[in-house]
Amino acid sequence: MLRVTITISLKEGVLDPEGQAIAHSLGNLGYHEASDIRTGRIISFTMDESNHARANQKVAKMCETLLVNTVIENYDIAIEDQAGDE
Repeated sequence: MLRVTITISLKEGVLDPEGQAIAHSLGNLGYHEASDIRTGRIISFTMDESNHARANQKVAKMCETLLVNTVIENYDIAIEDQAGDE
């Protein structure tokens, strides 16, 4: 079993209204050090696969066909052995 984590973020140049709202709210709270805030999401799951390369191919296909809007989003895939696996 493998543990898969997909980190999805907006591409550079794509407007991020949620990030702007967070930056505005932090400024109102006195946290002026934070700037250029970008939001994203993380999808994680276990996968019944033992080969990392094959798993990476399958997960990339999942991202391209369903999980990520590749027109406006980038994604990064991290695959690790599930704790307790040998």
